[in-house]
Amino acid sequence: MGVDYYNVLQVDKSTKDDDLKKAYRKLAMKWHPDKNPNNKEEAEAKFKQISEAYEVLSDPQKRAIYDQYGEEGLKSQVPPSDAGGPGGATYFQTGDGPKVFRTFNPRNANDIFAEFFGFSSPFGGMGGGSSGSSMGGGMRGDGVRFNSVFGDDIFSSFGDGRSMSSGPRKAAPIESPLPCSLEELYKGTTKKMKISREIADASGRTMPVEEILTIDIKPGWKKGTKITFPEKGNEQPGVTPADLVFIIDEKPHPVFTRDGNDLIVAQKISLADALTGYTAHITTLDGRNLTIPITNVIHPNYEEVVPREGMPVPKDPSRKGNLRIKFNIKFPPRLTAEQKAGVKKLLAA
Repeated sequence: MGVDYYNVLQVDKSTKDDDLKKAYRKLAMKWHPDKNPNNKEEAEAKFKQISEAYEVLSDPQKRAIYDQYGEEGLKSQVPPSDAGGPGGATYFQTGDGPKVFRTFNPRNANDIFAEFFGFSSPFGGMGGGSSGSSMGGGMRGDGVRFNSVFGDDIFSSFGDGRSMSSGPRKAAPIESPLPCSLEELYKGTTKKMKISREIADASGRTMPVEEILTIDIKPGWKKGTKITFPEKGNEQPGVTPADLVFIIDEKPHPVFTRDGNDLIVAQKISLADALTGYTAHITTLDGRNLTIPITNVIHPNYEEVVPREGMPVPKDPSRKGNLRIKFNIKFPPRLTAEQKAGVKKLLAA
């Protein structure tokens, strides 16, 4: 299941919204990095995990997916219960089928904290513009002290005490594998990806939109190649949308194995063929039939190399790697005494 969000918040699965808020309030206050200056690294990790757990369990849809599929299911590709795109999730599908998937993208822990306690950010003023609150904080202006929920001046380490905001925060990239066959990576192809996401209007209200993204896969691309669509994640106030990143994944092939720019194929042959000569017949990834006569004696580690019949070189598709033929030699299970004598006689000569 991965991370147990219920255990993180120290609640059980039947916990209602009010108790979740109480648990988050207690733990967020305890582990906020500003509250733990001498143990900041551990506090940041715990604070992030607490915020992520609260974000999931306080959202009925995310919670339902988590309860059924666990953390891995929530963060990978789980079918949503409806076609809409709630905050923090972006949906996408290939043009090959009707399935729509979504990837959960956890929000920034400080944003969740700010929303919950009423601050616009851990280093900003109070929401609503009041000069004070029940938590002892106030909107900071010239000469006005601003206290954090921890009772100290959160601007004290910033000289004149003005906000250090440097603009909208960029949401973390949303990554998804893009499976491709070896034939597609050999010849190149185009894939269409349908995404559904939330966009915000001038007032900050969001609405769902659908888009078709076109991915041109170049000949020779390798597993791990990334295709980035900038800022195609959900739009949220004060946050620059996440980049959508598709990562090439290579499907297993029934005949060939890829090794860099080379292709490897294994042929099963008899011992007689290994000793007397063998002709390999291979159909390439683009449908051509190769006939490769081998006159050398084929030993168990022998490898026949056919130049320029491998994968295209990504930076220069006119160049190609090699085709390497390996052999699985089938030895007879037994020989008669007469056969053994004959073999010895032949090899001795």
